Amino acid sequence: MTSIDAAPLKAESSLSFTQGLLLGQLSIAILIGAFIKFFIFGDPPSPDVTAALRATERRSRTLAHKRSLLTLKPLSKKRSSVLRVPPPLTTTTILSKTYYNVDSHQPESLDWFNVLIAQTIAQFRSDAQYDDAILTSLTKALNGSSRPDFLDEIKVTEISLGEDFPIFSNCRVIPVDEDGLSLGTAERGAAGMDQGRLQARMDVDLSDFITLALETKLLLNYPKPLVAVLPVALAVSVVRFSGTLSISFVPGSPMNATMLAFSFLDDYRLDLSIRSLVGSRSRLQDVPKIAQLVEARLHTWFDERCVEPRFQQIELPSLWPRKKNTRGGDDGGSEPASISRAKGKEMKKDLRDEARREVEAEAEAKARSELERVEQESLRWRRRARGEEYAMPGSMPGLNMNIT
Repeated sequence: MTSIDAAPLKAESSLSFTQGLLLGQLSIAILIGAFIKFFIFGDPPSPDVTAALRATERRSRTLAHKRSLLTLKPLSKKRSSVLRVPPPLTTTTILSKTYYNVDSHQPESLDWFNVLIAQTIAQFRSDAQYDDAILTSLTKALNGSSRPDFLDEIKVTEISLGEDFPIFSNCRVIPVDEDGLSLGTAERGAAGMDQGRLQARMDVDLSDFITLALETKLLLNYPKPLVAVLPVALAVSVVRFSGTLSISFVPGSPMNATMLAFSFLDDYRLDLSIRSLVGSRSRLQDVPKIAQLVEARLHTWFDERCVEPRFQQIELPSLWPRKKNTRGGDDGGSEPASISRAKGKEMKKDLRDEARREVEAEAEAKARSELERVEQESLRWRRRARGEEYAMPGSMPGLNMNIT
């Protein structure tokens, strides 16, 4: 009776275990299939929808920052009535003396500025190509101490700095407060303008193809080092950038230098083209999720550095004329800059030629001494092979040096 009852129980337990195992395997397969379909090969949202969502997020962040600044600002600042100083040069005085009306002045085209910027960028591209300067700098920066341990050495496979130039337009000057917030018409009183500064805002548009391509390997170091290696190739191209650039001078003091501050407003648009290749034999090309992750990371990197309310500062040198910065003219026995540069190039060339001649002479002397040593050694071995006694140079023939 007991054996008969135990048999069905054993069969039911084995059947339930098999069902659970099959159900678990099926659920794992469904999860893996859903992950591959929706995460790896899922269709990315359109660029317009992505740009609108990012613009909304940036705008909300900017408005929150402005509200926090307005709540922290004091309503009025009490000034000392004892200290008498000359009236400072305010933004109102600067605008009136330069005949610039912020309300009625028409935006400027900045054609001359575009030419200067184009010349600067062209020189930068020429300097970057010389002696592979930009390739060396990028390779060193990418493989620095911040590289994670799951990445192999990063190799730069393609660099393209583009062929076109940014176009600046629609420049206008507006007064802003000390925090960089624009002042309205009602806020442009004497008290508000005294504490603020002037800011130039201009639209910038760049349509080009600036590319950086990389190759590396993803390393799986668990449970032991280099368990698996996955080659990855990635190419990121900037197709178009459009936005509003704001530039202003932050006045200095006797202890602090004057700073040039610039940032972009939160209404910018950055279009990227991202290509990817994953694997060595069976390769996955242009995975949408990888493109979304890289694009989101690049937008975050740009937002955290130079998108309002964040900005970049550049320290400006002293603009006071100094003797050491003077170039050109014949006063004081000085030579023209072109002649000085020509003489400097000639001196550098002479020094290089002299150093090269010294190195060549030293190499020739070393080769000559080595050749003489080899010849003497071969002559000694030939004499020994013929049974001749080797005589020291300067010894007398037939002289026996054995002493009994």
